Amino acid sequence: MKHIYLNLKRFDVPVEYGGVNRLAPVQSWGAAVVEGAQEALRRYDSAQVEFVQYLPEAHLLGAAAARTPDSPVQLGSQGVYRMNTAVGGNFGAFTTNRPASIVKAMGCTSTLIGHCEERNDKKGILAEAGVTDMSAVNRLLNQEIRCAQEAGLTVLYCIGETSEEQERWESVLGQQLDVGLEGVDRSRVVIGYEPVWSIGPGKTPAGKEYITKIARFVKERTRGMDVVYGGGLKADNAAMLASIAEIDGGLIALTRFTGEIGFYPEEYLEIIRLYLGE
Repeated sequence: MKHIYLNLKRFDVPVEYGGVNRLAPVQSWGAAVVEGAQEALRRYDSAQVEFVQYLPEAHLLGAAAARTPDSPVQLGSQGVYRMNTAVGGNFGAFTTNRPASIVKAMGCTSTLIGHCEERNDKKGILAEAGVTDMSAVNRLLNQEIRCAQEAGLTVLYCIGETSEEQERWESVLGQQLDVGLEGVDRSRVVIGYEPVWSIGPGKTPAGKEYITKIARFVKERTRGMDVVYGGGLKADNAAMLASIAEIDGGLIALTRFTGEIGFYPEEYLEIIRLYLGE
């Protein structure tokens, strides 16, 4: 099974507010994302490849309403809280937080946990509290995965090393895997590898040899879990990533990196075509 994920981050913010949304008005943006891809994606065998789109919470209802019967597009949230509602328990005293139960109720089947931007946020909060043991981040993410699975969601769990951590990548990634996956149903988790040190303007992208090395390490450490490239599946690296047997898909974000940067459905479909070779 191949996995093609889409992280739409905050691509809903209009250009006049500093964002990159040229796709649709905010009120109809989630629907536009789904409608721009779902019919074209029907050409692919759902038994061979899955397509999951992770949207900001405000757009999930519009995206769910735009899905046609038997749509190849699955929806996911960009995270869940480490606690959840429960019948006879907490009914929703989670101001500002997103329990897994509402994600499921809004039509999602999956969630994204541990993306490097989420990890950075948690690290920053812990640092303000004087916590230097960053293994706490992995323990918090483990709680999120457990809540997601209890709600019936699958998980894309992201791991990755920064430039400061690259020399000890094996111990860093090993801890992220061991702690983050403790006590969870691994059959309902896919690992997304983000080489954080290579992501961003002016940085050298991770090459095929390095990505292959990490993917093999992850598969060995996790006893064969699926691994996708989370550092950005793009038009210019799709063929290279497709040639790595140990990589089972990728995470797409921006589809245009120059000019009017942003997410464009037709370019998203082209990246998929290039990766799948069809």
